[in-house]
Amino acid sequence: MDKMKEFLEDEDKRTVIFLILSAFSLLISFLHIWNFKIDIAWLAIILCGAPIVKGAIVGLVTEFDIKADVLVAVALVASVLIGETFAAGEVAFIMTLGALLEERTVAKAREGIEKLVTLTPRTARIVRDGIESIIPAEEVKISDILRVLPGETIAVDGIITSGQTSINQSVMTGESMPVDKGVGDEVFSGTVNQFGAFDMKATKVDEDSSLKRMIKLVESADASKAKIVGMADKWATWIVVIALVSAAGTWFVTGEIIRAVTILVVFCPCSLVLATPTAIMAGIGNATKHGILVHEGDTLERLAKVRRIAFDKTGTLTYGKPDVVAIESFDTSISSEKLLAITASAELRSEHPLGKSIVSHFKTISSHTLEDPQEFELIAGRGVKSIVSGNTILAGNTELLTENSIEISKEILDKSSTFIKEGCTVIYIAVNSQTSGFIVLSDTLREDSKSMIKKLNSINVESILLTGDNPQAASHIAKNVGITNVHAECLPEDKMSAIEAYQNNNEMICMIGDGINDAPALKKAYVGIAMGGIGSDIAVDAADIALVSDDIKSIPHLLSLAQKTMNTIKWNLSLSMLLNFVAIILAMTGILNPILGALVHNLGSVAVIINSALLLNFKDK
Repeated sequence: MDKMKEFLEDEDKRTVIFLILSAFSLLISFLHIWNFKIDIAWLAIILCGAPIVKGAIVGLVTEFDIKADVLVAVALVASVLIGETFAAGEVAFIMTLGALLEERTVAKAREGIEKLVTLTPRTARIVRDGIESIIPAEEVKISDILRVLPGETIAVDGIITSGQTSINQSVMTGESMPVDKGVGDEVFSGTVNQFGAFDMKATKVDEDSSLKRMIKLVESADASKAKIVGMADKWATWIVVIALVSAAGTWFVTGEIIRAVTILVVFCPCSLVLATPTAIMAGIGNATKHGILVHEGDTLERLAKVRRIAFDKTGTLTYGKPDVVAIESFDTSISSEKLLAITASAELRSEHPLGKSIVSHFKTISSHTLEDPQEFELIAGRGVKSIVSGNTILAGNTELLTENSIEISKEILDKSSTFIKEGCTVIYIAVNSQTSGFIVLSDTLREDSKSMIKKLNSINVESILLTGDNPQAASHIAKNVGITNVHAECLPEDKMSAIEAYQNNNEMICMIGDGINDAPALKKAYVGIAMGGIGSDIAVDAADIALVSDDIKSIPHLLSLAQKTMNTIKWNLSLSMLLNFVAIILAMTGILNPILGALVHNLGSVAVIINSALLLNFKDK
């Protein structure tokens, strides 16, 4: 009984069974294997045709919705009325089979993104008052301490508080190699702990977690929102009217009702209606395999028209975090390596991003253990003051040294100004009241930025830089990547105004950014693309597309995919209309009967589905 109930509730399984039974009934009817009192093809009409007729009637009565199923229902009823039972069964069978193929194509296109849903952890191992227990993942609260064992999936976003491990982040970033994590590192829900056990503090839970945010993006990918889909629906409505007039006219002129019924069969606009949704969903599926989440179907349609892309700098063309790029010592008794070690020790207790970057850089290039400072003081807006091995160390900006009556020589200032002009940050170091040198930090360029801009140029897409940096720093980064059109010192409203100015000239522009300050421009742009990995929640929500792994080298592929998708839709529509036109002429002349008409017509539907499915494996040359 339970299995029967499960069968009735599973529409996909039920449809497959109905199709198998219908196929057998049509085969028996065609070959006249058994003689029944009634044509066994009625089984196909009841199992496959009845749902079509019911759907058409419900659509007409409740919403006055004239779609493809209306004409299919008319063709079915007309075929039955003139005694073409086999033709009616065949039409019902092939239409149902076409619908199933469409659903399977759409399902395959969404496989890559929907698996995110199944990866959502159901439970979490939580430590409260020293007691470890397992609770439902949705009950985890912010600041709760979670313990994650090797092989377990992380339930929520958080910060590691103790332990070291490697995390498999492929579900979120596409990285094939595990990423080493330690105390202070961020971990994300849905990723898998590979080796060591660790404790973490929850920072984003339930609907705010990374995995749940990605699932929301997946669920919003709806092909029916594409504007071009509405166009196909309009055509379907007119085709219903034209089909009825053509069938009536042919019957009136020839006096043969079978020709009129054949016209109704071949005029069904199934392939026309299938042309767009299958291509859009296959395009979205392809994008997902490359770490790109598309919010809505019409995004690809809009992106295909874009000929300009505006880039934010920090976090988009660059990694968005400072790194040590130069160390200059002006004290002959202190080498560059020793200056870095002294400064890293001085900054060891610092919570400032620049201080952390200096410490991290030292640990990356040296196996030596840093000496813990005897005294430490963080001076807001200036830098730090520490005592390391009995030496007083100052590390900060020029104001810090000036306020402590320490002079910075002209040689040091001249040398540092070269880096400052390039947009770098300079940390001056004084040892025992004497300026010893400086350390330069900079937001480093992404490895793929230059090659990505070059590829965009090769497909005639202009790149624009919109940044809040000063003109010198902006020009320096633009020159490095190959961008000639630069807008510097941009506030959020300036970026939005720049986007608006282009679009007021009918120049469709795409904006790519990652921060909260980019959200207005992302929303204003014809298409907005957010860096989904490091981007802010607001930026991701404002954008039409999210790059899950922040992989900007996939942008040229995305543009080519959008154009390929629109070309596929145009081919689908052209093929559908051409096949329908030829079939109608053949039906009017009596060459096609209802049975052959159904076969010829549905050949177009299958061709459209196969052509769209090819997008799943499309690769940008």
